[in-house]
Amino acid sequence: MINRLACVALLTLALMPGVPAAQAPDFDLVVAGGRVVDPESGLDAIRHIGIRGDRIAAISAAPLSGRDTIDAQGLVVSPGFIDLHRHAVGDNSYRYAARDGVTSAFEFEIGAPDVDAWYRMMGPARLINFGVSAGHIGARMHVLRDRGFLLPTGLGRGAATEAQVAEIARMVDAGLRDGAVGVGMGIAYTPGASPQEIERILRVAAAHQAVVQVHLGGDGVASLTRLLDQAAGLGTSLHIAHINSTAGDDIAAWLRVVREARARKVDVTTEVYPYTAGATLIQSALYDKWEAWPEARFAQLQWAATGERLTRETFAKYRAQGGSVISHSNSEEALRVGIADPLPMFASDGGRDFDDNPTHPRGTGSFARILGHYVRDEKVLTLTEALRRMTIEPARRLESRVPEMRDRGRLRVGAFADITAFDPATVIDKSTYTNAAAYSAGIMHVIVNGTPVVRGGEFDTRGSLQGQRIVIGSRVPGRAIRAPR
Repeated sequence: MINRLACVALLTLALMPGVPAAQAPDFDLVVAGGRVVDPESGLDAIRHIGIRGDRIAAISAAPLSGRDTIDAQGLVVSPGFIDLHRHAVGDNSYRYAARDGVTSAFEFEIGAPDVDAWYRMMGPARLINFGVSAGHIGARMHVLRDRGFLLPTGLGRGAATEAQVAEIARMVDAGLRDGAVGVGMGIAYTPGASPQEIERILRVAAAHQAVVQVHLGGDGVASLTRLLDQAAGLGTSLHIAHINSTAGDDIAAWLRVVREARARKVDVTTEVYPYTAGATLIQSALYDKWEAWPEARFAQLQWAATGERLTRETFAKYRAQGGSVISHSNSEEALRVGIADPLPMFASDGGRDFDDNPTHPRGTGSFARILGHYVRDEKVLTLTEALRRMTIEPARRLESRVPEMRDRGRLRVGAFADITAFDPATVIDKSTYTNAAAYSAGIMHVIVNGTPVVRGGEFDTRGSLQGQRIVIGSRVPGRAIRAPR
């Protein structure tokens, strides 16, 4: 009887005039009290972010109430990082990306020969957002009947007939019509592609107002100048892949040429990754003339699977076998030029081997390395400058063709709630050339479309049943990002 009377009394009190009833929280999730840095607006202040569903609903100097709260005190809260150049796709790769602060990743340089089939393979949801370009290399391999893995190893390197070029162009065009985010080209991997074939693909891209991400060939800055001249005449937008890797010690000259082209209104951008070593498949066209190399060049190469440095004999063995090789061919001085220069964006070029294992630390630690090593420790650039080049700039590069990107890469009311919160004192890459499968440190919280996938520096595994398997990273909230079809 006493409990019943007490309940009646409380209900009566709650309904009396002037006595407020208990209010439901205003937001589904609140990111509370972090240093919010938004490169688009210039905001850099302690704020509270309120999220409803998949969107940011409030950014407030005053505390907010939410059904769930993430305490971000002492952390930098930024837009989720956008990786425009990542070959490794799927659950395993995206776990490493998320722990490096990445909320959206694009297979842009190589792309896919059948864009619609790629999106069907990926399904409607992954741990982070994902997208693909229409791939010239893959289309070429299909038309020329090259059965290589990812890159051409035989007929796909050779010349194409006029009819074959027309079919390659048709496939790229079909991929763009199916919603590809852009066009991927690897001129370095297709030495048989004629200037006329390259021009044909650039024309297709221009017709769709699509950016072409291109890995250039090996004849120095002249290859960049030729491509820029072609693009200028056709009105094609370009994004030069990993200029630090392609240019090497000539990076200052390459950046000068890009900047001069931009001054002439050529729509061109570029990117760097923060490691001195590159990586590719040992069976690729980059190594076709290996028999004529001096002995010292083999010692620059490291077999990704074992960590061993190569000799002429072991190179020949692994070349016949196939797999990933790491090339220690760049210098720290040249890399710092690219990182200090405000023009290049940051991207990982993260890849995988046949068994889906990370092959290079850039696929697991690029963004944490920029923030920890080059911003905090070496002071090569400022924090806000680094965040600009890994959030808003990659978003802007895609948004003219992919309108959804206008609501990603920034922290503002109405934008998608893709958010990364990291500890500026501890953020750092942990992966190495001999152990690429290591998660970054200091990335404390990662939110994708309003859903936490990393919380407190670990995967958020609550509510994670996906079909018949447990998926690390909550409700796999990442979505397919593609252009309108």
